[in-house]
Amino acid sequence: MVRNVVRGLALAALLAVTVYPAPADSQAVANCAERSQVVEFLARQYSEKQAAFGLINPQAVMELYAGDNGSWTLVVTDVSGRSCVILAGKSWEQVIPVGPKA
Repeated sequence: MVRNVVRGLALAALLAVTVYPAPADSQAVANCAERSQVVEFLARQYSEKQAAFGLINPQAVMELYAGDNGSWTLVVTDVSGRSCVILAGKSWEQVIPVGPKA
């Protein structure tokens, strides 16, 4: 089940990067900022730390931030350093694998 959730999150991030049009210079995107600002906000507001990351393509990285209180945020960062919050939620649980790697 966790594997399906992670795949779903990765698909959402991929769609966000490939479908999400770049805004015109005069438009402001409320859920995007410089990566350092996003990371600082997540740490300060939700006590979230980076829990996982993965390369989407040569132009973007997906990062998952999670807090001990169960909050989580999926962020996509492009090569220019702009990070956008894609999804957020509650009840995050870290699963510790048991047995040999698949």
